Amino acid sequence: MIPTATTATSARERMLLAKDAARQIGLLSDERKRDALLGIAGALETAAAAIVSANDEDLRRGRANGLSDGLLDRLRLDDVRVAALAAAVRDVAALPDPVGRVLDERVLPSGVRLQKVSVPFGVVGSIYEARPNVTVDIAALALRSGNAVVLRGGTAAERSNAALVAVMRDGLAAQGIDPEAIQTVDDFGREGAHELMNARGIVDVLVPRGSAQLIETVVTESSVPVIETGAGVVHIVLDESAPLEWARDIVVNAKVQRPSVCNAVETVLVVGEASRLVGPVVEALQDAGVTVHGDAAVAALAPGIVPATEADWETEYMSLDLAMHAVADLDEALEHIRRYSTHHTESIITADDANAERFLAEVDSAVVMANASTRFTDGGEFGFGAEVGISTQKLHARGPMGLAELTSTKWLARGSGQVRA
Repeated sequence: MIPTATTATSARERMLLAKDAARQIGLLSDERKRDALLGIAGALETAAAAIVSANDEDLRRGRANGLSDGLLDRLRLDDVRVAALAAAVRDVAALPDPVGRVLDERVLPSGVRLQKVSVPFGVVGSIYEARPNVTVDIAALALRSGNAVVLRGGTAAERSNAALVAVMRDGLAAQGIDPEAIQTVDDFGREGAHELMNARGIVDVLVPRGSAQLIETVVTESSVPVIETGAGVVHIVLDESAPLEWARDIVVNAKVQRPSVCNAVETVLVVGEASRLVGPVVEALQDAGVTVHGDAAVAALAPGIVPATEADWETEYMSLDLAMHAVADLDEALEHIRRYSTHHTESIITADDANAERFLAEVDSAVVMANASTRFTDGGEFGFGAEVGISTQKLHARGPMGLAELTSTKWLARGSGQVRA
């Protein structure tokens, strides 16, 4: 069996080991990659107690350090969540192989045959915060798409991530696959993150996940190409024609089901006569434990409203807090979104087809919805399996990033002795 312990003594050495391992991973057959992931899923289930124990250490330290409830929820692993991680890995294993797809083909006048095919990036890096599920999700997606992976998961989840990486490396080794394809630089602290951001030529692409501050740091300081996954200042617009039941159910679901995630709604915009909806929607939110921060117009329509400030319109709460703002018309709602959106997800609740289509066409976000909860912005919900993140940039990938977004392309040319005239 290939040993799972690494002898690398620096972050750079680990990344170089990942680059070497990427050659093997990139040539694995569909069946071998699937077996590798199934081995990892089984290893996670077998080691669940040890993983939860390591996570308990992180949770205790997080509480002592004053982590918010939202971050503690993202950090938490229990038997159910570990089982869900294993199930997500199996879901990724069952997805079609994204490598080797023929995306374009043609025959040149010379007779040379060209094919454009999908190929792995090579080494995928990720920097993220307090999200041990990301450790598994990104590793699974990277391996399924033929890539090695280098992870920096932050100090808040240090013990959890160390346990998960060790288990996954064991799972690869048990399948006879080089475990150096999964690396972590967590134990090198901020210097490890700095090395990862500047490993151009070793790491092929870097995906940050976490706070707006973390993402901005990675985008501005990295010499490695970055796929930007932005913060989620997510909006829902209540149009004048919005049915009460839809408005209430969708807003409550989008805020309450899991408030700490990036697709949870943060701001509700109330258009004109949709003010009739404010009372019952606020009541339903408050019954679910949500604190509503509203402007004067909203406060006049419902009790218990906390006065909103300018900062509320640009805040990703990641908690049971929500901003609510009354606007005169759809034009003003669209202008508010243009000003404050992080271009993640926006939704409109309306019975007016013309307004729905206008909203879908004009809003410039990665995912734009009509009459649906923003919680649907998710790789699993979109049928991609686990996701690397929600890309809010416009180059290469946008929206939930699955397997296809972790591949690049190359052209294959097959000739029979041709020379260019």
